[in-house]
Amino acid sequence: MQIGVIMNGVTGRMGTNQHLLRSIVAIRDQGGVKIGDGESIVPDPILVGRNEKKLAELAARAGGVKYTTDLEGVLADPAYPIYFDAQLTQLRAPAVLKAIAAGKHIYCEKPSGTTTEEAYALYEAAKKAGVKQGVVQDKLFLPGLVKLKNLIDSGFFGEILSVRGEFGYWVYTGHDAIPVQRPSWNYRKEDGGGIIVDMLCHWRYVLDNLFGEVKGVSCLGATHVKERIDESGKPYVCTADDSAYATFELENGVVAQFNSSWTVRVRRDDLLTLQVDGTKGSAVAGLRGCTIQPYGATPRPVWNPDIDSPIDFYENWMTVPTNQILDNGFKVQWEMFLKHVVLDTPWQYDLREGAKGVQLAEAGLKSWEERRWVALDPLAP
Repeated sequence: MQIGVIMNGVTGRMGTNQHLLRSIVAIRDQGGVKIGDGESIVPDPILVGRNEKKLAELAARAGGVKYTTDLEGVLADPAYPIYFDAQLTQLRAPAVLKAIAAGKHIYCEKPSGTTTEEAYALYEAAKKAGVKQGVVQDKLFLPGLVKLKNLIDSGFFGEILSVRGEFGYWVYTGHDAIPVQRPSWNYRKEDGGGIIVDMLCHWRYVLDNLFGEVKGVSCLGATHVKERIDESGKPYVCTADDSAYATFELENGVVAQFNSSWTVRVRRDDLLTLQVDGTKGSAVAGLRGCTIQPYGATPRPVWNPDIDSPIDFYENWMTVPTNQILDNGFKVQWEMFLKHVVLDTPWQYDLREGAKGVQLAEAGLKSWEERRWVALDPLAP
């Protein structure tokens, strides 16, 4: 079964690599999403954007898929019932609303809106129109976090006490010969940039789905690097935060602390690590791996700074084996959404979940601005 997918704004790094090449093209190359004996859902993408040259080059890389600069025209085409949006955040809501009005099923990147009100309005519009709807929540499908979820479900931790997240890496500024790894708009507030807006949307769904609903946040942002070089080689002033230091209180009493930074050098197991401590054991999960220390293997440190530590604190951790073959997280969620559209299979990652991510990001910005804790009101179901 072939199903048309409008892909708007995938000429950027994330859209190209994760959504087009490693998800949609990969699904096509494997023969589609299997739904029965001899039956598969095969996505038929058409790329949409404003730069025809970039679209043509990307379409060729993707195996000669179709492309167009006429969004209104393709929205009117019944051969494409799914609309996907990976544009800049400011452009997302107007385009998604057009797609909803055209009767398209909606799947989009996060943040799903520039404000909680805007993001929630998309959810309400999609519900009213009766179309399927979803938002990308890719980190839930990372192998390391899947292993962590399995540990939680098995009761390994006993009572979970706290979560510590470390995310980030050094993003080069462009002042030397080393290429930068992120686009310049990420560091301009006026263009929707900032690590609080970017990463707190992620931390919301990670915390809500693994550890408990977020009820409040205290967040401090910072713009540590004041000037960077843009894509044309010109210097620009950074107006958005490049680092965020946040503490979250969850409904069940768990405390979570997350440091997010594009100005940090990595000395940990991975670009993202989550340490979970519980009464019966602890775990540290990265993007793909996970290590554990159960209660019975926990050493007994004694504070004595006058001698070298007699304990190797890495020694008493065990690696969680890889018992499942886990595919690319973006691809896994795409396959789930395609099945949801065609077969009406269960799906929980709707635009309301996207609005919850925007809500936490807004609360983080407010906390930084007002230097206080900010409580989160539940969004209407």
